[in-house]
Amino acid sequence: MNTMFNKPKGFSQILDHTFSLSKNRFKEFFMILLILMGPIYLLQALIQLLSGVSFFQELGSGSTWYEKVLSGVIDSEAAVPSFGASIGMFFVGLLSFILLPVAEAAILFAINSIRNNEEFTVGSVIRQAFSRFWPIIGSSILYGLIIFGLMIVPVFFISLIGISGSMIHPAIGIILSILFLLGFAVGIGYLLTRWSFYFASVVLERESPGFTNSWRLTSKRTWILMGLYILFFFIISCISFAIEMTFGIFLGNSVLLSIIVNIASLFTSMILAVGYGVMYFDLKIRHDADDLKEMIDDYHAF
Repeated sequence: MNTMFNKPKGFSQILDHTFSLSKNRFKEFFMILLILMGPIYLLQALIQLLSGVSFFQELGSGSTWYEKVLSGVIDSEAAVPSFGASIGMFFVGLLSFILLPVAEAAILFAINSIRNNEEFTVGSVIRQAFSRFWPIIGSSILYGLIIFGLMIVPVFFISLIGISGSMIHPAIGIILSILFLLGFAVGIGYLLTRWSFYFASVVLERESPGFTNSWRLTSKRTWILMGLYILFFFIISCISFAIEMTFGIFLGNSVLLSIIVNIASLFTSMILAVGYGVMYFDLKIRHDADDLKEMIDDYHAF
């Protein structure tokens, strides 16, 4: 086993391993995402061009360049897309939903090969990922339904609490809504974190839908994992926001901006997928060590 994977890691060590692994294997990881997601982004750019969006700059009216850029963005956001463009973008979204999990699964297979000191190619791990296609899609849909269910119930409950509190005093309704919102957010985050490693269980352990295994692996590590998720999403959001705002100043809401943003999303998706894999294998080494300890204790007791 690779020495980087053979012992449990702390919070900072997981981050360090994620970024060092992303840097050292950038070519392979990025190529996986590019092969599977690149054609979808090209299709999206083609649909935008055919719907009349400018390639280099999407400018509106105004006396200065920044007024033209801002006006172009506002006009693009307010414009109603044609029926054909809407169908095309729906198709792009559907393909993304199908192929992005496959790309993430391929990265997991690649990390597993690195962990076991095995050679791999981009093509071989993509083929392995497609061999788990239906379990991946089925489990992902089920996880999505769980997320929807966990979201819709609190929205109804918080609305009811807010309305009831407002009957006493508007401030009471607002305060109660905020408190219950925070409470539900923490509770939902806890549950989703406990179940989030279903994906790795489906891909690597061939256990579908994988929620039971995920719940077992995340025991005693949930809050640290939640913190890691929050930090990863914060880093990714900052990178995406900075790139979109920087290039958006000069390009407006153009096709070229969409291409640049999509390329950046490949990079951020790679970081998140690698971080997820590092967290999963850290849980595995901890869980396997606990199982071994229990076996030793049982042996001595016998």
